[in-house]
Amino acid sequence: MSTDMIAYYACSILAFVPAIVLHEVAHGFAAYKLGDPTAKNAGRLSVNPLRHIDPFGTVLLPAILMLANAPVFGYAKPVPYNPRYFKDKRKGDLIVGLAGPAANLLMALVGAMVAWLLYPLATTSLVNSNELFAYFYLLFLPYFTLINLYLMFFNLLPIPPLDGSSIFAFILPEKYLRQYYAVQQYAMPVLLILLFIVPYFSPINPISVYMNATAGNVANLLFPFRIS
Repeated sequence: MSTDMIAYYACSILAFVPAIVLHEVAHGFAAYKLGDPTAKNAGRLSVNPLRHIDPFGTVLLPAILMLANAPVFGYAKPVPYNPRYFKDKRKGDLIVGLAGPAANLLMALVGAMVAWLLYPLATTSLVNSNELFAYFYLLFLPYFTLINLYLMFFNLLPIPPLDGSSIFAFILPEKYLRQYYAVQQYAMPVLLILLFIVPYFSPINPISVYMNATAGNVANLLFPFRIS
């Protein structure tokens, strides 16, 4: 395996792990601040990645995407929370749901800010003479920013169990909520079909188009050079 490939896998993992861990911690922390101790009692406010690993979403899915040279994203074990602790269940669900994507946006902004701060150095000979700096600046920072934006926009899709469903539930008239929660059990198969089945039978991959239009374009706007 070449040095570039090792660097690619290392940077992908080092960017992906904090992105999903802090995403889940943000969910749990938001619930905790709203009065729900469930995530804290379960030890899910920890930044220890081992507490958040999901065998498929954290390990297998990202590995498949990396091997396929596709955008790397995945998920950790969902943080448990109990909306009965919230004074306003619908508002609490919304805040907890948006906390994860908000954490990813913040991390993406941090990655872009570091890229801008180091840009003067990157335009000198340092990026060519220092291999470690080159990998950090040209590989890790773009991956870190992109992965966080991919996770943010992917999770904002209004499909349960993704975080965007909390927005949909918040704006949906209350009289339709029971029916909405009833059909949630069918949402995961729909999501899996969109991710893995539709691309094989259609010339257009709707998830890929959506990701490029959102995460890809935002990443290019944030960074001092085109990264997507």
